[in-house]
Amino acid sequence: MKEQDDTKKSVNANDPVTNAPYEVIKPGDYLRAVKASLQKGNQKEAFGLLQDAALQYPDDPFILSYYGCLQALVDRKYRAGVEKCKQALSMIQQESSFGEEMLYPGFYLNLGRAYVAAGKKDDALDAFKKGLKYNSGHRDILNELRALGKRQKAVVPFLDRSNPINKYIGLILRKSNEAPDKKR
Repeated sequence: MKEQDDTKKSVNANDPVTNAPYEVIKPGDYLRAVKASLQKGNQKEAFGLLQDAALQYPDDPFILSYYGCLQALVDRKYRAGVEKCKQALSMIQQESSFGEEMLYPGFYLNLGRAYVAAGKKDDALDAFKKGLKYNSGHRDILNELRALGKRQKAVVPFLDRSNPINKYIGLILRKSNEAPDKKR
């Protein structure tokens, strides 16, 4: 009982400097500020906001998803960032209330971006494709896929793409296609 009273006091306490009540920032307010920072191109500021938000709302899947994505992009903690994105996706899937599927593309977008930062292109492509299953016209996912580019088919299809024969023949063909026409 005493612990609950202390908690209430700390929530309703005043700022010692201004003597004004502490303002409680809601998760949605954090996310709006994060998106505004990202639109300005300031990932570090957005990540700082998310660090504060994650401390206040550790069980909010939206904050966790963005935090994981930026943890991989800004802080270069790839494994932890990917895990947070996966955890957020799992949390939203467990809630499974009506219409939650509409939110999945954003979660897969953040997961895919974390994978890209980690250099795991195949995993990123997989995450982006899963996101497109829920919204085939998701603009941000389509932009990410465009940025990743499309791999050419293997020159010798029955050999693995990493086989040296495929690599060198592919390099030679690409160089010959890039060379200007010198016959004229």
